[in-house]
Amino acid sequence: MKEAFIREIALLGEEGFARLAAARVAVFGLGGVGSYAAEALVRAGIGTLDFVDGDAVAPSNLNRQLVALTGTIGKNKAEVMAARAREINPDAQVRAIPRFFTAETAETFDFSGYDFVADCIDSVPDKILLLACARAAGAGAVSCMGAGNKFDANAFRVAPIEKTRVCPLARLVRKGLRDANVTGVWAVYSEEEPRRPERAESAEGGRFIGSLSYVPASAGLLLAGHI
Repeated sequence: MKEAFIREIALLGEEGFARLAAARVAVFGLGGVGSYAAEALVRAGIGTLDFVDGDAVAPSNLNRQLVALTGTIGKNKAEVMAARAREINPDAQVRAIPRFFTAETAETFDFSGYDFVADCIDSVPDKILLLACARAAGAGAVSCMGAGNKFDANAFRVAPIEKTRVCPLARLVRKGLRDANVTGVWAVYSEEEPRRPERAESAEGGRFIGSLSYVPASAGLLLAGHI
């Protein structure tokens, strides 16, 4: 499959591309941000990829998630992404892990072999724990902050988590990592003030977050670019 990457090799050189082919990366969360990050990593030639998500594709995902097609509704997101990745690069070692990363499942994950971990999950406590586990194992870690209720893809930045600003989610994660004495985490975050959606509450009674197709996609591509 080397022919598929000839234009990339023209920019990176054989040695640079070989580093990517030898790398092992995990993407946690295959939603609007994570699915685009995952695809960019596959198309960049990352040799070993783990995709982690316990969620299934829903109709409301169709406006922004790469894994969401009418034919994939009801299927596990990690498994859909893994199948897509194998179609792009059959030589890649791709594994789907169809479960959520939580405090209850954390011990089932081995971070020791990862070069980089991409955090694209939503729960603040789980994000902090995931990033702590990655850094404790010596893996690089980049975390996506809030991409919902935003319009401006140009407002995204990539920076050490300590230098993030404006984003409410970044503030919470920043404090949690500081309290846990975790360092070395990078963040993709937006300096756009989040908008208030017209529906303050969802039909299920929880907080409703609005999203546009290009916004989480832009964050996911920036995240992959950092890796």
